[in-house]
Amino acid sequence: MKANIKITFITGATAGIGLACAQKFAEYGSNLILIARRKERLQQIAEEIKSKYSVEVLWSDVDVRNFEAIKEFYENLPENWKKIDVLINNAGKALGLSKIHEGELADWEEMIDTNIKGLLYCSRVIIPDMVQRNEGFVINIGSLAGREVYPGGNVYCGTKSFVRAISKGMIIDLNGTNVRVTNIDPGLVETEFSEVRFHGDKERASQVYKGYQPLTPEDIADIALFAATRPKHVMIQDIFVTPTAQATATIVSKKL
Repeated sequence: MKANIKITFITGATAGIGLACAQKFAEYGSNLILIARRKERLQQIAEEIKSKYSVEVLWSDVDVRNFEAIKEFYENLPENWKKIDVLINNAGKALGLSKIHEGELADWEEMIDTNIKGLLYCSRVIIPDMVQRNEGFVINIGSLAGREVYPGGNVYCGTKSFVRAISKGMIIDLNGTNVRVTNIDPGLVETEFSEVRFHGDKERASQVYKGYQPLTPEDIADIALFAATRPKHVMIQDIFVTPTAQATATIVSKKL
């Protein structure tokens, strides 16, 4: 039985995995609700997707770190848009690679607020209606960093360990509701991720992906769509995917 995905809600939709998921689910035929902080970029993406895939797109630059704003945005949606079939909690970021005793407090706060609180806030607002309807799907984008701690990863790895743990908590708490949950933990994916981590240092960021073939955002979007379109009696709880060249967080075969 093919899944019927009419509305997909995606956070962090202006780049990387979030943008790729928006395009992939639109190609499948799903209407979209997209949120991200870059308003002009988001508006441009929404128009491009509507034109290319002939789906409807609602968007907002609401910040996932603001629970009241997320709640107000959802409550003000047209009634037919509140029946969200798939929630993709994608918004997340890494900032810095400092040792724990040298970390920047502002970086810590932003990672915790985005990666942890943002996921919780969107889930708390959207999942209750899924439970009431006895159907829905939640995809949480985690990271290899949630499975392995690497030098300088400390707080970021902690936030992604949370994503993996909360995904399991969701699966347990939602058992019997027909709301399914998939946690996806990618390894190295070439996105703006490293550029953000290094505070805009594009040269340093580019070095992360040289000498091997990293995953692409489209790879992860393919996996997300695959998980979401399984028959309703099938729930893929956990997916761990890396480039072929990557063995662990720190072991990557680079042919320079």
